[in-house]
Amino acid sequence: MARIAGVDLPKNKRVDIALTYIYGIGRNTSKEILSSLNISDDVKVMDLSDEEVNEIRRKIDSNYKVEGELRSEVAMNIKRLMDLGCYRGLRHRRGLPVNGQRTKTNARTRKGPKRAAVKKKK
Repeated sequence: MARIAGVDLPKNKRVDIALTYIYGIGRNTSKEILSSLNISDDVKVMDLSDEEVNEIRRKIDSNYKVEGELRSEVAMNIKRLMDLGCYRGLRHRRGLPVNGQRTKTNARTRKGPKRAAVKKKK
């Protein structure tokens, strides 16, 4: 099992798919990495040699922000928005959608499960 950027890649998947398990690397980035190293994306992770795994690891470490470093940068960006008190920061603080989506009927992922309405007794 290959371990790159602190993530164990699944050994029975193709390399281009397995690299997407690393936070900050998507399909396009993984294909770009593999093509620059002349590694076929049809190869499974278990068929990679140690040399190829080390090349991939070096390429990712030197050229891309991934995992902890990227997560902390994103968190700091959100914290900066919240500290500024701008509209996007307020939406983050209240746990509501940030980019202008409707909230009357949707947005259950951000708002959480529905709360039961309190009924008045007559």
